[in-house]
Amino acid sequence: MNYRRLGRSGLKVSELSFGSWVTYANQMDTGAALDCMAAAWDAGVNFFDNAEVYANGKSETIMGEALKKLAWPRVKYVVSTKFFWGIVEGPNTKNTLNRKYLMDAIDGSLARLQLDFVDLVYCHRPDPNTPMEEVVWAMHDMIERGKALYWGTSEWSASEIMAAHNVAEKHHLRRPVVEQPEYNLFHRKRVEVEYQHLYKDVGMGLTTWSPLASGLLTGKYKAGVPEGSRGAMPRMAFLLEKLTDKARNAAVMQLEGVAKDLGCSMAQLAIAWCLKNPHVSTVITGASRVSQVQENMKAADVVAKLDEAAMKRIEAIAGGLAE
Repeated sequence: MNYRRLGRSGLKVSELSFGSWVTYANQMDTGAALDCMAAAWDAGVNFFDNAEVYANGKSETIMGEALKKLAWPRVKYVVSTKFFWGIVEGPNTKNTLNRKYLMDAIDGSLARLQLDFVDLVYCHRPDPNTPMEEVVWAMHDMIERGKALYWGTSEWSASEIMAAHNVAEKHHLRRPVVEQPEYNLFHRKRVEVEYQHLYKDVGMGLTTWSPLASGLLTGKYKAGVPEGSRGAMPRMAFLLEKLTDKARNAAVMQLEGVAKDLGCSMAQLAIAWCLKNPHVSTVITGASRVSQVQENMKAADVVAKLDEAAMKRIEAIAGGLAE
C-alpha cells in the first residue's frame, strides 16, 4: 500500500481507504464491519470514512464498536465524519452548517465513534443560508478545541471552496485541506475541470467516493438489476436510471476487454483509473464482504499497468459518456 499526503497537509492516508456509506447497518452488522475493516487494515488501509447521516448515526456506532474491539493504536489510523443533513428533528439541526448544529453534531459523533477526536471532519454539503464566516469559524473552533484535526468539504463548488479559503486567510483561521467529491469514469468533470486551479492555488487534496459508480462499473447491471444489489434497494431508487443506462452498460462491456488484457477485474480497473489521477489523495472503497475488500485492494497493483496506451483505450470507450 502506498500513502499519499492529504493535499498540502502533513497527514498521510492510504491511497485506498474504506468507507461505510450504504453498507453499515443496512447490509452489515458490527461483526461483518469489523471483519471488513480488519481485512482493509491488513492490506495497509489507515483511513476509514464515515458520516453522521449514514444509517441515521448507526454507521458511526458500528464503526465505533468495531474500532474498540480491534484496539488498534489510535495514532496509526485516520477516521473521518461529515455534517450537514443532521439526524435530529428541529429548525437548527437539519440541512445546515450553522454553528449551533456543528458544535452539537461533533459531540454526538465522537460519542457514537467512542473517540476523543476525529482526524478529519467534512462539511457534507454547502449551506447557502449560513454565512461562510460562521461556517469557517465553527470548523476552526472545532479543531482548536481538539475535537478534530483537519477539516474539509464534500461536493462543494470551486467558488464555495475558494470563499472558505478567503475567510480563513482574512482571519488567520484553519483552512479546509480536502474535498470529497464523487469521481469515476462516468463522473469526472468537476474533479478534472472545475477544481483544476484549486490543486495549485490552495493545495487541495481529494478523498474521492463511488469509484465503481455505485456498482455500474463492475458490470453487474448489464442484464438488469440483480436481486440484493444496491440498485434493488428501495431507498436507492434514485440511482436506477444511471445504473441501467444502455450506453454506459455497453461501454462497461467494452471495458471488460481492457480489464481482461490487463489481467484484472472491472472493479480493479475502475479503482485503479481513479488512483491514476495524481490529485487524488485516496479512493474510498466500500464492501459488504471480506472477499470484496480483498479484491478491491488489489487495484493498487493495477495502476502501474495503466500506461499511456491503456489510458487512451479507456478514454476512447468511456470519455464521451462522462459528466
